[in-house]
Amino acid sequence: MGKVIFDMSMSVDGFVKATDSTPEEPLGKGGERLHEWAMGSDPASSELLTAAAAEGGAFIGGRRTYDDSISWWGPNGPTGAARVPLFVVTHQPPDDVPEGGVYTFVTDGIESALRQAREAAGDKDIYVMGGPDIGGQFVSAGLVDEIGIHLVPVVFGEGLRLLDHMGDGHIQLEVANVVSTPSATHLRYRIVK
Repeated sequence: MGKVIFDMSMSVDGFVKATDSTPEEPLGKGGERLHEWAMGSDPASSELLTAAAAEGGAFIGGRRTYDDSISWWGPNGPTGAARVPLFVVTHQPPDDVPEGGVYTFVTDGIESALRQAREAAGDKDIYVMGGPDIGGQFVSAGLVDEIGIHLVPVVFGEGLRLLDHMGDGHIQLEVANVVSTPSATHLRYRIVK
């Protein structure tokens, strides 16, 4: 059975989304800066993305991420031609879904999404991606094995934080891996259970 990894890009001051988001700029004014590492030509960053696509057997995301990204993803989802299944946790499935898409809409909670993702992933890893709300739910429920942070050298000043409102309990982490590139420092932490 693979690991469950919550994976996000984040500014140095802890934000995963800038202010003033719109449908055209879902990550807020200048927020796309968080994804430049993934879109650039840096070989080390490209290698990380290729490895994640190869190791990932399923992805889990929230409805807001789906709504914000579907126009760019199309039917293939966030992994493009690799077509790794994406399980979208939502209260209500959308009316308009791309035909032949990789999407499964899960309306009965995160545990159900994880169970379905495990079935689809087999022995491969499951990535929880998209937003801090869904990631926070998985972390709070103790369903995550590792947290991946792509620390981008930018300061937003305000926006939406990675893991806000987690309560007063501490979650102990240990460093699993660090890869430094010109466009981001890629951190992987194991959750100590």
